[in-house]
Amino acid sequence: MYLIDKSTNRITKLKQKTFSELKFRERDHLQEWIANNPASLGEELLIIQKEFCGFTETNERLDLLALDKLGNIVVIENKLDDSGKDVTWQAIKYASYCASLTKQDIIKIYQDYLGSSAIAQDKLCDFFEGKDISEIVLNQGLNSQRLILVAANFRKEVTSSVLWLLNFKIRLQCFKVTPFSFDDQLFLNVEQILPTKETEDFAISISTKAQEEIEVQETLKNRHHVRLKFWENFINYSNSRNNLFSNNSPSKESWIGKGIGMSGVSLNLVVSSNYCRSEIVFNRGSKEENKELFDFIYKMKDQIEADYGRELTWERMDENVTCRIKDQLDGVSYFEETDWPTIPEFLVDTSVKMENAFKEPIRKLNLYSKNKP
Repeated sequence: MYLIDKSTNRITKLKQKTFSELKFRERDHLQEWIANNPASLGEELLIIQKEFCGFTETNERLDLLALDKLGNIVVIENKLDDSGKDVTWQAIKYASYCASLTKQDIIKIYQDYLGSSAIAQDKLCDFFEGKDISEIVLNQGLNSQRLILVAANFRKEVTSSVLWLLNFKIRLQCFKVTPFSFDDQLFLNVEQILPTKETEDFAISISTKAQEEIEVQETLKNRHHVRLKFWENFINYSNSRNNLFSNNSPSKESWIGKGIGMSGVSLNLVVSSNYCRSEIVFNRGSKEENKELFDFIYKMKDQIEADYGRELTWERMDENVTCRIKDQLDGVSYFEETDWPTIPEFLVDTSVKMENAFKEPIRKLNLYSKNKP
């Protein structure tokens, strides 16, 4: 790995180091780095527990337990400078233990991890793009579990067994982590070495196709018919009050949205089995840009809330790509037609106020985005 010096148009080789000489430890350092930035493993993962030991009749504990975007359990095993020769067998054992975890087991595990700082079900809904908790499928199938091995060096005993297991459709990845130094600065390179990226891309396309087929089947279920009926009712009510959502069609999803004057920033309405809300969502693709724009808007919080008429809930959501600002009404359900008069009234009222309160801040945000260095 080389450092590029633009001023001199030269490159300088970084010095490869070992974790032991840098006095880094597996649990205190490598595990914490991944837990706090799981995207370093090349995808969005939700860490739901560290040092998990909730297995019956064994005291064994896995390093990190996560979920991927398809609801699969992901077992992450970390080693430092050497993988050891038994890490593959160790990870397979943990995956077999996790195969029996139910959806409620997973929610409880995640809640234990969060403590009292947040509600696990809400966090899961956020991770799965606003889906209602009743629709989220977790750990489906006895062979859906995934394994990720992380180490600075993989022994041949490990890579050989991994290559063999891949032939049997075991979903297993190996990531090589290498520390480098330059003067007082330290760098970490994270590289997937198995399977090759081309092979993984093909496997991902198959998984995505399977997931889409499942979602097509889901449209036949009652909840989607209920949603279509609810949104049809809502849009008719909204159109009788204003034209804010006149271009929207009834949807089978739990939300509908519209632009609010800036690409990647939208005004969304969300319904679920226990709440409804209006929200401004920042989703411009880049996590860093979303946080930066949210912080810019947050400086205008007092004026926005004064124009809106009451306090809003500001959620930077540092662990997520997106950010949001919301007003939520709890204790209502789109499943209950007795709540249908209440929900549209709340959503129409709050969405109009939200559009008006954010009109000027969004204009300023556009100028800031266009003029920043």
